[in-house]
Amino acid sequence: MILKLCIFFLLVFLLTMGVHAFFLSRSKRQNIKKHNITGERWASQRKPMLGGVGFFAGFALGVLTWIFFGTRLGQTIDGQLMAGVLAAVSLAFVMGLIDDVFNTSPMFKFAMQFAVGVILISCGIYIQIFENQWLNYALTLFWVVGIMNSLNMLDNMDSVTNTMCIIVLSGILVVLLTPLRDAFFVVLIVATLASMVAFYKFNWHPSTMYMGDNGSQFLGAFMAIVSIRYLWNPATTEISNPVFPFLIVYLAFLIPLTDTATVTINRLLRGQSPFVGGTDHTTHHLSYRGLTDRQVVCLMGAINLVSASVAVIFLLMPPKSSWPLWVAGCTALVVSGLLYANTKVTKPKQKK
Repeated sequence: MILKLCIFFLLVFLLTMGVHAFFLSRSKRQNIKKHNITGERWASQRKPMLGGVGFFAGFALGVLTWIFFGTRLGQTIDGQLMAGVLAAVSLAFVMGLIDDVFNTSPMFKFAMQFAVGVILISCGIYIQIFENQWLNYALTLFWVVGIMNSLNMLDNMDSVTNTMCIIVLSGILVVLLTPLRDAFFVVLIVATLASMVAFYKFNWHPSTMYMGDNGSQFLGAFMAIVSIRYLWNPATTEISNPVFPFLIVYLAFLIPLTDTATVTINRLLRGQSPFVGGTDHTTHHLSYRGLTDRQVVCLMGAINLVSASVAVIFLLMPPKSSWPLWVAGCTALVVSGLLYANTKVTKPKQKK
């Protein structure tokens, strides 16, 4: 099974590499670029922003592969669940594409993100940690909208969002493969991962293409789905601590959540809107420290890799006592605090 997944990964990698290359060349010929004039940006917005097309192509290949070969794995998938996943991810991708082309308002994006959450709830994908279902639905909507915006905001430097999502998806894949379960989502994750790894050729600094909102919104919806199913609602029942799912999610998404919280707090304190682009992210302030863009991505990736790995270990081998959870949670809070504090002591400088 692992060998087949590796071959499948390689095939999707090569195919989506071609998709990325095709749209890059087409964008250059036909000047398909987003001319976003709102907010201060870290880098030029004149590059093609169609990375999400490759992501969606990889995802679609995963769905088609399941339709034609999924039954051979001896597992089935509920039709309503599959339809809900397709509808939610497709809506997010199309919404992001529309925003890239027309530069829509934050309210439009919020409405579409809310709709994605409603679709997921209607097909049975929602957080299940409270006895009151309405609280579960409310938390699900908050999470879906929040993570879609968080990944969109994190897409402020070459390869940052791509790297964080690859780390989280890889961790979830490890959980699903030990032992193999939910083969439908395994296939989707492998296909999406392949398209994201292929994107490095075009998005590693200095990039030739951005993922755009069509990419970050697609990833936001997809990450919301898999995180709800396997992080918020873990299969393990050995830990009854109600804080456990919150800790797992925080560890898995340490960098995106820290960056979003930092930017939101700092901008509100300055009386600015959190939804307008700027050069005040945690990534930018590490650059003001003297790190190159590549070094920032590697550092942030290393931090999230460690924290996400701890989350995976907790899921696979639930601790017998609560002290490892306390240690991991407090350590993560310290890391978040240090990244936030750095934004208070470093000052923006002219980008070279």
